[in-house]
Amino acid sequence: MHPARAQSEQSIRQRLTHQGIYALLRAGLALPHLLSPPAAVHTARVIGRVYGGLPINRKRVRGAVDRIATALPEIPTDEREELVIQSYEHLAMLAAELTIAPRIITDDTWPEVVELGSITEAMRPLMSDRPLMLLTGHCGNWEILGYTLAMLGYKMHVLYRPLDLPPADRWVRETRSRRGLMLLDKFGASYALPGLLSKGGSVGFVADQNAGDKGLHVPYFNRLASTYKSIAVMANRFKAPILVGQARRLPPSPDHPAGVRYCIDLADCFGPEDWESQPDPTFYITARYRRAIEKMVRTAPEQYLWMHRIWKSRPKHERLDNPFPDRLKDKLRQLPWMTEEELEGLVEQSDRDRAHLRSTGKTQLT
Repeated sequence: MHPARAQSEQSIRQRLTHQGIYALLRAGLALPHLLSPPAAVHTARVIGRVYGGLPINRKRVRGAVDRIATALPEIPTDEREELVIQSYEHLAMLAAELTIAPRIITDDTWPEVVELGSITEAMRPLMSDRPLMLLTGHCGNWEILGYTLAMLGYKMHVLYRPLDLPPADRWVRETRSRRGLMLLDKFGASYALPGLLSKGGSVGFVADQNAGDKGLHVPYFNRLASTYKSIAVMANRFKAPILVGQARRLPPSPDHPAGVRYCIDLADCFGPEDWESQPDPTFYITARYRRAIEKMVRTAPEQYLWMHRIWKSRPKHERLDNPFPDRLKDKLRQLPWMTEEELEGLVEQSDRDRAHLRSTGKTQLT
């Protein structure tokens, strides 16, 4: 067969496959619309619990249990696996909540569904014409957070990774843009972000992903975590204030007809006046917003995706089996909130991670 013809037939088969998968996906997403909002979320919770307990997930569950043991050692050993299962419930509920969001979060009903917490400090940067960065993590319902802010008139661009399924990706873009939430392809963000921020735009990030070997390693639950430094670089360059918050799911209440409630919490709000006097502004900004995300996770650990390999990439000194660098110790000491006890804990954990990498012959953690 001629190569061009074979390629054309492969392209046709791929499009048909994508359309078939997309049809199944839309059929699944239609299910919550057939149920009342409380029933849809409850059903999703059951599905999440069942899925999390399947034998095929044992490896992921064990890895998540180990992460909880490191991050929250105060949680009893026999309760850690249950917390992981609750995390699976949360993920399934998040998907259902996003599907029904247009039904329950409207111009008239949003006060019944979304409670605004202590966000007074955030109002001035939100209302100004200055560039602004809004950060969250994989905690609470990050999709509802962006959806609600956009519905209230705070139009923003949100960095995201395009879906591998083109029809589903187009659907996601269309549904988000209806309320003014514009998705920005992360692979072209380095070119688009400067233009947006220079015009006073607002940009949202889910900022707790592992940033690879070249990321900036800052404390996260008493362990060094690879973190994207581009957020700090852009914030410093454009003097953009940073807000860190989440939409935390609240317990269901019979007093709320939607049966689903959230509280938008502000974990931190800071700007150039906080970092310009620091010895290393990029390190300070990155460490501070990571600290704020940790604070949010601690408020509702069952609403965090512990399945993520949050400490996967390790700093260079661990990969090369070298002692903890004095230069890094000095940077950590310069953080206003860092104590000697916390620093000692970071160094001890780093030594354990270095020994683990040495014994396994690997350069990454599970």
